[in-house]
Amino acid sequence: MNNASGKIGEDYAANHLKDKGYRIAARNYHSRYGEIDIIAENKEFIVFAEVKTRDKNYEVSPLEAVSPGKQKKIGKTALLYLQSNPTDLQPRFDVIGITTDTDCKILSIEHIENAFPVSGFY
Repeated sequence: MNNASGKIGEDYAANHLKDKGYRIAARNYHSRYGEIDIIAENKEFIVFAEVKTRDKNYEVSPLEAVSPGKQKKIGKTALLYLQSNPTDLQPRFDVIGITTDTDCKILSIEHIENAFPVSGFY
């Protein structure tokens, strides 16, 4: 993946969330632990979404690319975000996998809600 395809994938994922009724609260939120691609909210959840964009020929699927170490970094970053932005919404960690062709054309999107536990919160 290159930076252009990553940006295309994140834009597509943000639009996907908006289409599902979410409000985008932040994009590319950074902390000392790492980055969260998209933070979105609806009436019930605050969603911390990791977006993985991969070429259709890539050996590892986009969803397999979110390692336990990456999950922990996302959890810690989410905790810092919530300390600065308190909410009564239930936190949830989603993974959005985008598959593209070699010209960065979107072929598919797979949105896994509650993709991993809130391990960074412990």
